[in-house]
Amino acid sequence: MKKSYLSVLMATVLTVSMLTGCGSKNENVSADANADALARIQQKGKITVAMEGTWAPWTYHDENDKLVGFDVEVAQQIADKLGVEAEFVEGEWDGLFAGLDSGRYDIVVNGVEVTEERSEKYDFSDAYGFIKTALIVKDDNEDIKTFEDLNGKVTTNSINSTYMLLAEEYGAEVKGVDSLDETLEMVMAKRADATLNAEVSFYDYMNVHPDAPLKVVALTEDASLVSIPMVKGEDTATLRAEINKAIDELRSEGKLAEISIKYFGSDITAK
Repeated sequence: MKKSYLSVLMATVLTVSMLTGCGSKNENVSADANADALARIQQKGKITVAMEGTWAPWTYHDENDKLVGFDVEVAQQIADKLGVEAEFVEGEWDGLFAGLDSGRYDIVVNGVEVTEERSEKYDFSDAYGFIKTALIVKDDNEDIKTFEDLNGKVTTNSINSTYMLLAEEYGAEVKGVDSLDETLEMVMAKRADATLNAEVSFYDYMNVHPDAPLKVVALTEDASLVSIPMVKGEDTATLRAEINKAIDELRSEGKLAEISIKYFGSDITAK
């Protein structure tokens, strides 16, 4: 009798414990399910940042194969402000947004310019950079002097980039590649008539390759806004607000200007 009673008691305690444990687990799952993007990032202790890693001086590898660049340091500073670690993932341009759509990445920090089409699909942070687009040709090219001259010509740019879309708007046939260096090499080899890219990126390239037979023949009148895209909707609202706060603080502290001058030789972050 005593043994039987003890067995029943132990079984009852075990059952209650299991039920209590299941209840706790369900409550945690529920809390995680209700957490927004910022809360999930804080729970993980890291923010996943997507970038190309092949576009100097924005994101590239130095002589020691370390990932460096303007956007790398800006993203790191923002992560520090959020109190989390920055986890960098590299990929081709069009794959960055596919990863953002699928939830593999939290944000893309890669000199992304705000366009009307992108704004329909993504929510953007406040601008942290302002750049003009350069029309670049081989130094002996006399046929292309304006953006309008691109009509019927062949250009080369990263697939689905702002520059590719702009070239197509001017009537050019665009050959898609993966990096700035490839576009310039194609122009120099006369496999493309021109390329469009950030003015500052071209001048950085020329600093490293001063004898490259290239020239800028035109610049856009207005500067494009460089911002951080994230999934559109309420889920990212608090994340966007915190990133905007971080950008504002970094600008006020002079840190954005400092990083810009380090990589571009000028301040592209001033409003």
